Amino acid sequence: MTLEAAVAAPFRHAGSDRMGEGEFVVALSLDRDWFSPDQAKRLVDIATARGLLAEEDGDLVAQFDPSDVHVPPDFRPDESVLREQSTFERAVDAIVAAGVEKREVVAAANRRQREAGVTLETAAVLVARERGIDVEEIAADVRADLFESPDTDAESDADATEAQ
Repeated sequence: MTLEAAVAAPFRHAGSDRMGEGEFVVALSLDRDWFSPDQAKRLVDIATARGLLAEEDGDLVAQFDPSDVHVPPDFRPDESVLREQSTFERAVDAIVAAGVEKREVVAAANRRQREAGVTLETAAVLVARERGIDVEEIAADVRADLFESPDTDAESDADATEAQ
């Protein structure tokens, strides 16, 4: 939510869903004094990786409707938005944004992980889907992560079983 608000603010102020990267960086660093120019560029990278921004013809284009994001008048993002979130954190944030308390989300994901014997990221996606929350992009990232790195625990379990 904080990342979305930080990204939406310059677009909302400009009354557009498209602006030059330089204009976006100036809006965050000089106009609002939220970040240094380098930090604002880092925010662009993170928001692009998260699918909130796309680059088209040298401009940044919001991949969501900035006018739908509530940015309180006293809003000021903290520097935690400048670190990339794990897939699990992104799934939790999506569920929290749908109105579920964070503590409840984490507990449900932990339960689901134990019950289904899946990764915590997979469990969080399952919890979101059970609640009717669209997390298809996050689910795709979870699938990609599962196929990119071999499951060493499964290999270890198989080796232990063979040894007995």
